[in-house]
Amino acid sequence: MAESEECCSTQVINGDGSFNDEGIDRFVKEIKLAECGLSYAVVSIMGPQSSGKSTLLNHLFHTNFREMDAFMGRSQTTKGIWIAKCAGLEPCTLVMDLEGTDGRERGEDDTAFEKQSALFALAVSDIVLINMWCHDIGREQAANKPLLKTVFQVMMRLFSPRKTTLMFVIRDKTRTPLEHLEPVLREDIQKIWDSVPKPEAQMETSLSEFFNVEVVALSSYEGKEELFKEQVANLRQRFFHSIAPGGIAGDRRGAVPASGFSFSAQHIWKVIKENKDLDLPAHKVMVATVRCEEIASEKYTSFTSNENWHSLEEAVKSGPVAGFGKKLNSILYTSLSEYDAEATYFDEGVRSAKRKHLEEKLLQLVQPAYQSMLGHLRIETLENFKEAFDKALKGDEGFSVAARKCIETYMASFDAGYADAAVELANWDSSKIRDKLRRDINDHVASVRAAKLSELTSSYEAKLNEALSGPVEALLDGANKETWPLIRKLLQRETESILSGLSTVLSGFDMDEQTQKKTLTSLENHARGVVEGKAKEEAGRVLIRMKDRFSTLFNHDSDSMPRVWTGKEDVRSISKTAHSAALKLLSVMAAIRLDDNVDNIENTLCSALLDTKGIASVAKWGSTTSDPLASSTWDKVPPNKILITPVQCKILWRQYRAETEYCVTQAISAQEANKRSNNWLPPPWAIVALIILGFNEFLTLLRNPLYVGIIFIGYLMLKALWVQLDISGEFSHGVLPGIISLSTKFIPTIMSLLKKLAEEGQAAANNNPQSTNASASKSLPNTTSPSLTASSTVTSSANGTKEE
Repeated sequence: MAESEECCSTQVINGDGSFNDEGIDRFVKEIKLAECGLSYAVVSIMGPQSSGKSTLLNHLFHTNFREMDAFMGRSQTTKGIWIAKCAGLEPCTLVMDLEGTDGRERGEDDTAFEKQSALFALAVSDIVLINMWCHDIGREQAANKPLLKTVFQVMMRLFSPRKTTLMFVIRDKTRTPLEHLEPVLREDIQKIWDSVPKPEAQMETSLSEFFNVEVVALSSYEGKEELFKEQVANLRQRFFHSIAPGGIAGDRRGAVPASGFSFSAQHIWKVIKENKDLDLPAHKVMVATVRCEEIASEKYTSFTSNENWHSLEEAVKSGPVAGFGKKLNSILYTSLSEYDAEATYFDEGVRSAKRKHLEEKLLQLVQPAYQSMLGHLRIETLENFKEAFDKALKGDEGFSVAARKCIETYMASFDAGYADAAVELANWDSSKIRDKLRRDINDHVASVRAAKLSELTSSYEAKLNEALSGPVEALLDGANKETWPLIRKLLQRETESILSGLSTVLSGFDMDEQTQKKTLTSLENHARGVVEGKAKEEAGRVLIRMKDRFSTLFNHDSDSMPRVWTGKEDVRSISKTAHSAALKLLSVMAAIRLDDNVDNIENTLCSALLDTKGIASVAKWGSTTSDPLASSTWDKVPPNKILITPVQCKILWRQYRAETEYCVTQAISAQEANKRSNNWLPPPWAIVALIILGFNEFLTLLRNPLYVGIIFIGYLMLKALWVQLDISGEFSHGVLPGIISLSTKFIPTIMSLLKKLAEEGQAAANNNPQSTNASASKSLPNTTSPSLTASSTVTSSANGTKEE
């Protein structure tokens, strides 16, 4: 039972000529034929019907083919072609039992199927057993002759056939020794070979080029069963290691690897059924092509479902994977080595071509992951470079040195990562990714350099602003003939100092000379721009500056003390001096003079605006033909350096004169008022008249001293009002303004004086309650005492009120 299970007898081709593809596939899997590679042999047997073929195979190879039951009569037992695995033989040996020839069951169809099965056996088998009766040897009409003719005829249909072993098994051997039977048999075989029609190219071909002919003889199974079994056992030993050098099998040039046996047999039978010539070398290539494609497809599918590959593919999506190349190469080599192991016995050209195709498909599958790996590696390297570069810039190294070191370090790091991720089977050019990384690094370095340079430039520009703005403004505020020379010296000194510092810093940026020069020139232009901007700003306030200059000089003396207009000052001379200073300021602010060019702006303004003859001439004739300010440009001054045009100067001067005229008028008015306040006594004639006309009144006062006291008190009251109301000060601004001001202050002042008198009287009464009675008893000469006290009180109260 164990042998039956191991044999796995299966019908390959059924009685109507159909190939049992499912059965043969199942048979191949059950006996694990694919694992044998080329280490297997195929033996087939042909012979007349009921000649004991199946019996011989079952005893010789321990198979379980169905045998004829002699008690049931002689009839067809094997239909079609059956196959089984030999038990206990090395290497793996497959045995095919062919349907017997010359059977009555097929009738006229016997010849067609006989040729087809014979051709199939020759194409597939390494060894072909031809079962024949001993008594047919030497007979012209022997039963085996049609069979041999069939074998030799179909042999002609095989292009480049391989050399097959034909083993003639003589059954029911008689007493005639084999040494005598074999020559006769070989002679009959040669005659049959010679009689078979051959292609012209093979007319002279000998039988030995196509077949290894072996002859064995076996005793009768029915008459001498034990001897038969003994002889079969001896014959079985010849089938051990049949495919080894010197073995019984023929050459193995056309052998198909075991994994392709099923497909090869199916295709051979298909070609035979279509009555086409069978090209075995081409068939071998075709089988190799199909099988190698199948194996490659299996390995590709196996690779796509590989857990290690899926894990690696998922991991690389989120970031770089350490040892990516090593892991991927291992998976790829495993798949390819499995392909090589299964396809090793197929045609080398086909095997190599399909392996290359499989390799290309696998590389195409893994390339996105590889590209993703390089992309992550590029991004990670770039980010690490940026971080390291920023840290390096915070150190003492210069910009160019830090950039060079970081670039070398991280490009080397990328190259190491690239080598680690390399796929050995691929010849991918990844220089574009490396170039992209280098461009990104260079762009980052350039952007940082630009930012640093911009920061440096802004810093030095701020230093220039700080160094120039305040001093320039101060110099322009005190404008004089030395203003612009001093500004030029300031500009040159500060610019040289700042440029020297910037030049030293720029040397660390590894800049070319032209770029460095351009940067320094830009900073130098900025310095000039600061001065020019400040000059334009001050030019916009020139009218205010002129008025301030005029006010300072006009209202203050040489000691910077406020000027008091007493009437002795020369207002005309002072105002002319102040106007000249204001005009000088205007001439300084009229144009930017950062170069050493000489201009005549000051002279032009003086002649046009301060020269009274020139002004009178223009006013008289109303002509501008000789007016030097009737222009929009200054002579010898570039248009871009003009701050205030001649026409604008004229307008500004007119506005300035109009706004300063009031100060001059006020000064003159103050002088006149001061003169009037100093001449308060009446004329001498009026004094003489008063003395003559008031002589009687004077005598009356002398005779009555009380009047003198009353007059004295009235004088004190008037004096207090004079001081309190500051009458001289009020009338210094004019009569009408003085009257209006005094009218508003007169009554409040009277009320204030009365209130203070009342308070002083009340205080005196409280301090001396008995003084009233005592004073009443005093003599008349002492009556003046209260008057004096009251007058002093009024005067003091008036002075106190004024001080408040």
